[in-house]
Amino acid sequence: MITCSRRPRSWLPGLAAAAAAVVGLVNIASTLSPTIRWRGHLLLQFEPVGAMRLSHAFALPAGTALVLVAPYLLKRRRRAWWSAILLMAMLGLLDLLKGLDFEETAITWATAAILATGGSAFQVRHDPITLRSAVWRVPVLALAGIAVAALAIAAQPGHPSLPTISTETIDLLRWHTGPVRFERHHAFHHYFAWIPLSVHIVQVGALLAIAYVSFRPLAAPRTLPGPRQRAAATELVHAYGSDTLSFFKLRADKQYFFSRDRRAFVGYRVRNGVLLLSGDPVGPDDALPALLAQLREFAGTRGLKLGAVGASEHVCPAYAALGLRKLYLGDEAIIELDRFSLQGRAIRKVRQSVTRLEKAGYQAHLDELRALDGATLDEVERVLERGRQGAPERGFSMAMDSLRSEHADETLVVLARDADGAIRGVLHFVPCFGRSTVSLSFMRRDPRTPNGLTEFMVARAADLLRARGVTEMSLNFATFAKWMHSPAKRSERVLGRLVALGNPFFQIESLYRFNAKFFPRWEPRYLVYEGALGLPRASLAAMSAEGQLPRPALPGRPAALRRVENA
Repeated sequence: MITCSRRPRSWLPGLAAAAAAVVGLVNIASTLSPTIRWRGHLLLQFEPVGAMRLSHAFALPAGTALVLVAPYLLKRRRRAWWSAILLMAMLGLLDLLKGLDFEETAITWATAAILATGGSAFQVRHDPITLRSAVWRVPVLALAGIAVAALAIAAQPGHPSLPTISTETIDLLRWHTGPVRFERHHAFHHYFAWIPLSVHIVQVGALLAIAYVSFRPLAAPRTLPGPRQRAAATELVHAYGSDTLSFFKLRADKQYFFSRDRRAFVGYRVRNGVLLLSGDPVGPDDALPALLAQLREFAGTRGLKLGAVGASEHVCPAYAALGLRKLYLGDEAIIELDRFSLQGRAIRKVRQSVTRLEKAGYQAHLDELRALDGATLDEVERVLERGRQGAPERGFSMAMDSLRSEHADETLVVLARDADGAIRGVLHFVPCFGRSTVSLSFMRRDPRTPNGLTEFMVARAADLLRARGVTEMSLNFATFAKWMHSPAKRSERVLGRLVALGNPFFQIESLYRFNAKFFPRWEPRYLVYEGALGLPRASLAAMSAEGQLPRPALPGRPAALRRVENA
């Protein structure tokens, strides 16, 4: 029998919108009403009059903001849901601080608690604000700010006349003293002394909101590439993807930018205000300068800086021609298979690991991924999952996102099986086109396996790939490897020691030492950034994209939504 997953409650957004509007109006009315005398006297024992006035001043714009958020709850906006909960939490506290308004606090906090349980009904992301939408948002925000100021003045005792309200509103917005006197010094008539401050808070908030919708830069595309773009990218990778990182641009979570003549493209993500490229552009060399120039224009019109992680020396001159800078990032370890051997004293530790695992009954086999049946592929994925040991999945420029991607049929796996035939370790390789090279994507082993299994898999992969006619195998990327294995200057030696201090957190030195066991050829890679002060921003963007600095996730956000936002 086929069962359907439970649909989000369709009635909840409408109810939430109505409840938010009512709670906002209740709080506005409470703010504009005099404090109950005995509660005010009791509250003065715990806080000064100035604190009470300040709480009133903030309660009015907060209640107004909640009313303005209500329509977006009806549209199932996720950000509006969070905003409503936060505003209600703040309003409930302000109700207590401004006059011990227990009733309003109970209503506000109870509504927030009920709304917090219905997050599954609010999964719509916000549309980027465009010039067309700003045309109507700006006057609406301005009128809303003026209306709130006029309402606060109209609530004064004595019922001011319409001309008085108009004059006082204009004077307050000009930060001048008007005809209305808010300060009273007897009993609790000083209650309305907070109104000028509250009006100015509303005024400043409205001005900031107007500035935001007016001057927000054009948003970068958020939707992932469609089938036609993916097909075009695949065709270019097959034709020009000779770099060891080219195939990784076919990950399902990357954005694409094509040159106007469609002869070249890049894969990128936007992080920390940086349009961050993954590796080198793909296309013929003569098409790359125009592509990068167009890309920089694309980023500039959106207020983004241009950067790249994993750039090769081959493309760095094209970045330099645009005025971009580079920083040595590390070395890619490439094993030349026709020269690799387990013979000799220098590699004896790897040879000992291989011998020990073979005596324990371990074997390694090279297979095309498309040749694996469903049960075997499931077993492989379980090993990959266990190998992560609960750590977040990482990768952007040098790893695929999944074994079940649409391009997985072009990839290879080396499976290490124990004496019982169970899969205990996996190496996953992607192809390079135009050269007989493969690039490592995943390297995982079951944590319960003997030490040395990873070395065993790499050594056996070298033999199996060589037999298949492959001449080079690209291993892991070793961050700042040159500073540790062959520093050219004293400053690089110092930097190498400093980098080694981060090994407990990022496994920098241990990864370099693992790669060095196989005596690879080291090929430098660079971080490209824009502007003399752009290095910190680009560095944080690269670490975020690679998963070294996971982006904070709001509690309760669905996993599917997190994946879309991370794209």
